[in-house]
Amino acid sequence: MEQIIFFFVAFLAIISAAYFVFARNPLYSILSLIVTFFSIAAMYVLLNAQFLGIVQVIVYAGAIMVLFLYILMMLNLNKGDESKKQNITKFIGVFAAGILLIGILGAFKGLNATTFGTGADSSIGLTKNLGRLLFNEYVLPFELASILILAGIVGAVLIGKKDL
Repeated sequence: MEQIIFFFVAFLAIISAAYFVFARNPLYSILSLIVTFFSIAAMYVLLNAQFLGIVQVIVYAGAIMVLFLYILMMLNLNKGDESKKQNITKFIGVFAAGILLIGILGAFKGLNATTFGTGADSSIGLTKNLGRLLFNEYVLPFELASILILAGIVGAVLIGKKDL
């Protein structure tokens, strides 16, 4: 039953991601991207990675999508801009999608079919275990990542700051 739900959610993610790419209206495109993010979060929860599912909803479906909608409303995009794309841009998009497809097929080539049927450890992916691992074994990389993020925030503020 869990596999059926997983494959349904994966199918929903693929369909909504394809609609995101092919939708003419940017607002519908962004709304389909929200559906994609929620379905990916559901896949994380089904794979017993609850923390990643919650972070997916909070960060991507929450903050990033609000930012996209805000930018869309501020830019006031017109439908006339869509026809201005050159054929070379469309060709590059199709070429990049083909390369991505080849990479995905190469990754699936080494996949063993019995990995889906094995019962995973129920404690994997829980927030308690992630916190224990993060603050015991990976303290230095965690702190270095936080310093890197802080440097990025300071740089964004300095770039956005107007000169007085």
